[in-house]
Amino acid sequence: MSATVIDGKAFAADVRARVAAHVAVLHDSHGITPGLAVVLVGEDPASQVYVRAKGKQTSEVGMASFEHKLAVDTDEATLLDLIDRLNADPKVHGILVQLPLPAHLNSDLVINRIDPAKDVDGFHISNVGLLGTGQKAMVPCTPLGCLMLLRAHHGSLSGMNAVVIGRSNIVGKPMANLLLGDSCTVTIAHSRTRDLPGVVRQADIVIAAVGRPEMVTGDWIKPGATVIDVGINRIDAGEGKTRLVGDVDYASVAAVAGAITPVPGGVGPMTIACLLANTLTACCRTNGLSEPEGLTV
Repeated sequence: MSATVIDGKAFAADVRARVAAHVAVLHDSHGITPGLAVVLVGEDPASQVYVRAKGKQTSEVGMASFEHKLAVDTDEATLLDLIDRLNADPKVHGILVQLPLPAHLNSDLVINRIDPAKDVDGFHISNVGLLGTGQKAMVPCTPLGCLMLLRAHHGSLSGMNAVVIGRSNIVGKPMANLLLGDSCTVTIAHSRTRDLPGVVRQADIVIAAVGRPEMVTGDWIKPGATVIDVGINRIDAGEGKTRLVGDVDYASVAAVAGAITPVPGGVGPMTIACLLANTLTACCRTNGLSEPEGLTV
């Protein structure tokens, strides 16, 4: 068996195209331009690259992009004041504070200062609670992207057994809630799970989100299962070089699975695409307009 490769890069391009088309309609028919504000504190190189990519893709789909770069020693009061101003700005429909924040800042306090209606990362405690209780919420981008890929591949997920490896607030927990919402039977597995390979082997759907390079191997996978690899790990490739791998040992898993996402080119591109989709959704909800079909849950 050779697994079908789920091309997240191509799917993300399609999502961006659909977002751009809806943004054009909003602008032409209603005079509205969705706006996304990204706040970066400090000079973390990975965060800078990510913020530049977000700004570029935001502009490419016709949205307004607002970037706020603050010094690494910015105090909490200054950051909270900026968020308050963005909350009150009608041109801003989505607010994202790039994580991780410097150690002297309280991430929970900062995230929960964002207006839940503008919380396009889906991290505000109100959105977490709404998602957990099956109500309309802003959904974290990476789990939303995973769900889109699964729906596109399978159609209905109803009745499927899903194992989510990882229990983070950013991926694992919201992913489990989304799968429950699509009527899967869901197990959240983690480092303390007894016989983790045996648990994973029961799954029709495996979501690997643990941050351990190539941890999931082919003998963990039920033949024909769909494997979504959320991991992004940089490992030594010899001769002073590095390479990106996921949480899944791609070669051995692809020989057993029915479908698999690669790293890179799988879940990663979906994250920014879903950020744009969330910003569009937030804009439509704020203005009482129909939400874009297929770009939200």
